[in-house]
Amino acid sequence: LQLADFKLIAFDMDSTLINIECVDEIADAAGRKAEVAAITEAAMRGEISDYKASLRQRVALLRGVTLAHLEQVYTQRLQLNPGAAQLVAACKAAGLKVLLVSGGFTFFTDRICERLGIDFARANVLEVESGPNCGQLTGRMVPQPWGDICDGQEKLKMLRLTCAQLGISTRQAIAMGDGANDLPMM
Repeated sequence: LQLADFKLIAFDMDSTLINIECVDEIADAAGRKAEVAAITEAAMRGEISDYKASLRQRVALLRGVTLAHLEQVYTQRLQLNPGAAQLVAACKAAGLKVLLVSGGFTFFTDRICERLGIDFARANVLEVESGPNCGQLTGRMVPQPWGDICDGQEKLKMLRLTCAQLGISTRQAIAMGDGANDLPMM
């Protein structure tokens, strides 16, 4: 097979395209990095069977973290993994569309999509306080028309929907990830 035989490539974001797990780095601002990172590691190894519950548990621990801290995570800690930009560019040059499917957050995925010219994305939206605590995370995610959390099943669903939208078979798609929640799409 040649790269040109494929029409779509789907990437996970955290620890695949980028060097960090964003939820763990956000938790650092709340002084809860060790607690959140332990849950993240167990979820990625597949030791926690309910990914959605584990993500809700981790996000609840982020309550009170500011958008300024999220910006700091993006500008000071997040880096593309070596070769990630070149791989995306090579896929696009070969005519593939690029999909980013992440259990992470749109605060980061939107920027990565813009930076790399990614065509499609699905990720979770962090809820932000309005009023007196404006600019702070509530510890919840905002439900979307497609559901509430982008987990392994949602990644698979989005891969299939994107293939259908492009009029291609899933055999013409490549999926890349590093965690248990990436296995369904792979």
